[in-house]
Amino acid sequence: MTDDEVAALCSASGEKLERLRAAVKGYGSALIAFSGGVDSTFVLRIAVEQLGGRALAITALSASVSSDEADEARALAATLEARHVVVDSHELDDPRYTANPSNRCYFCKTELYALTEKARAEHQLAVVLDGFNADDKKDHRPGHQAAREHQVISPLADAGLTKNEIRAWSHRLGLPTWDKPQLACLASRLPYGTQVTVERLNQVGRAERALRQLGFKVFRVRYHQEVARLEVSADELSRLMNPELRAQVDEAVKAAGFTFVAIDLEPFRTGRLNDSLKKGPGVSLPVVS
Repeated sequence: MTDDEVAALCSASGEKLERLRAAVKGYGSALIAFSGGVDSTFVLRIAVEQLGGRALAITALSASVSSDEADEARALAATLEARHVVVDSHELDDPRYTANPSNRCYFCKTELYALTEKARAEHQLAVVLDGFNADDKKDHRPGHQAAREHQVISPLADAGLTKNEIRAWSHRLGLPTWDKPQLACLASRLPYGTQVTVERLNQVGRAERALRQLGFKVFRVRYHQEVARLEVSADELSRLMNPELRAQVDEAVKAAGFTFVAIDLEPFRTGRLNDSLKKGPGVSLPVVS
């Protein structure tokens, strides 16, 4: 995103930002479901600006969250001088979640929002806010049903702010997350119907940590039993044409527990996991080794 693009997006969405600020201020106090991603960091920044110490960030940790993301959430909250609590989430205790149906996120978010409601009441705060934005309405988001059931407020979506507008304003406000890649829990690396286990989540987490250490920024390691299918952004796909780097990637991903490493010829894009839902039942991904 260039400076001119940032300026244009901010100019076009200035009224949306003011609606967001007014809404957050009007809540009086708030608990923010904070993952450390682009959206929740922006909500927390505005909440601290408008509410000060009456804003509290909460981060829920489980095996579905990589240790790198957990550490970054703590660091971001400290940078924003936000009050911050960390709690344990136990979605893996729910067999409906571990069965990994297409609405898996509903069960995860149900657990999360039960935790946030408990914390909201304990800290005597008015509302719970999340980072759901206007663009999220276009994708398969079963977790948002859980948010509605728990009366969680989505101030970004209510203000009409899109992902690019949030990135632009994050840049303008000096947030380091403005160009952070899209976040998703580690369970999203497993195809729907593949059992979610701690061992599989840890395996994917180790492989992705290795790719980050090799300098990759936008990617996913998709779990297919013995096969790791790598989705890499279009900008970074050409890096894998380097034989030396490709050998390092192969070695690192196999060290995480995979037997074969495959490179997907289609670059990474958000929402690819949900493509299988459009194909109907009985369609599975062919495994190439």
